[in-house]
Amino acid sequence: MIKMISIILGGGAGSRLYPLTEKRSKPAVPIGGKYRLIDIPISNCINSGVRRMFVLTQYNSASLNAHIKNAYNFDVFSQGFVDILAAEQTPGNKEWFQGTSDAVRQSRQHYDRHDFDYILILSGDQLYQMDFEAMARHHIEQKADLTIACLPVDARDATGFGIMKVDDKGYIPRFIEKPNADVLPQWASEVSPLNKKRGRTYLASMGIYIFNKKALNDLFDRYADAIDFGKEIIPAAIQEGRKVAAYQYEGYWTDIGTIRSFYEANLELTDHIPSFNLFDSRRIIYTRGRLLPPAKFYGGTQINRTLIAEGSIIHARMIEGSIVGLRSRIGENTVIKDSIVMGNDVYQTLQEIATQEEDIPLGVGHYCHIEHAILDKDCRIGNNVVIKGGPHLEDMDTSEFCIRDGVVVVKKGGVIPEGTRIM
Repeated sequence: MIKMISIILGGGAGSRLYPLTEKRSKPAVPIGGKYRLIDIPISNCINSGVRRMFVLTQYNSASLNAHIKNAYNFDVFSQGFVDILAAEQTPGNKEWFQGTSDAVRQSRQHYDRHDFDYILILSGDQLYQMDFEAMARHHIEQKADLTIACLPVDARDATGFGIMKVDDKGYIPRFIEKPNADVLPQWASEVSPLNKKRGRTYLASMGIYIFNKKALNDLFDRYADAIDFGKEIIPAAIQEGRKVAAYQYEGYWTDIGTIRSFYEANLELTDHIPSFNLFDSRRIIYTRGRLLPPAKFYGGTQINRTLIAEGSIIHARMIEGSIVGLRSRIGENTVIKDSIVMGNDVYQTLQEIATQEEDIPLGVGHYCHIEHAILDKDCRIGNNVVIKGGPHLEDMDTSEFCIRDGVVVVKKGGVIPEGTRIM
């Protein structure tokens, strides 16, 4: 048995995912209708036999804490856990987390007392399905101090990643963070024939690392002022001559860093054969179990290429290419296309709806048209509202909604009055 613990980095303020991160941390952002981003790395760990996990958070962590507490309860015989480690000030340290390596180093007093040989470090805002046990066995076979999971990318994408040069033995003699296009040719590495044909000859860091316990502690002690793995700790390990190995990953992986990437990753889940498969009985995505009834439909709703979560009550005329989240309510003759409706945290009773003379009920009203949009949780969309996002719209921000990269995002709890046009 491989003795390994996992640390999942909750990320910073998540400003590029605003407004989805306005009231919650990045790992707590809903995805796929019923999940949260944090469910992805946790599920990958569980499926790989890694049952001891720490999640490091600093911003807006209340909803994340509640989700983890309600979702991940291991039995007393498994010794498994998912613990939240929030940034804290101590007598010896008055600083909040300054970066990825700084966050792990500051949390060392909490995880170091556990019995482990290897430490797996993950990001909380990526979408992928990966076997970490296979990666750990590769790490052991290579007798590495550090192993970095890497993904073949083309020249266009390479400038946005940490790129590594990998030798014929699978080790990394050189590493560069976000290289300029003019130096890329000297950073090509050996990849599979298929990736070579596609022009994916550069190996990009996925932000997934396995360290030997002693090696990581030594690096933290030697470089006590380093705050980032990619910019400081990894280059230092290579420069010291430590064994830094590469683990090539050939599957689906995407970084959920912006509104556009979040929007596209969600809608790709509705593909006939999606790259990220939620319907895989071997690589299950776990989440909080909710005692909700099945979704129900009225009025002959036409549904195509859509995921609809439990507890939804739908009267819509058509829903196409969309994600509909928990407890969603969608009114009569409404059309929703290429959109994400995150749903609601609670139900309103019929009496509550009937007595709201002026307030708009939770959900989407009657005779609406919603397209290229994200409706965050607990939105109230009045009747006859038209929202049509697209590249013709400029970025903007209001109290109830914002526009990012052509996607209209109605904020959590946002209210859009009857007859509004956003197009």
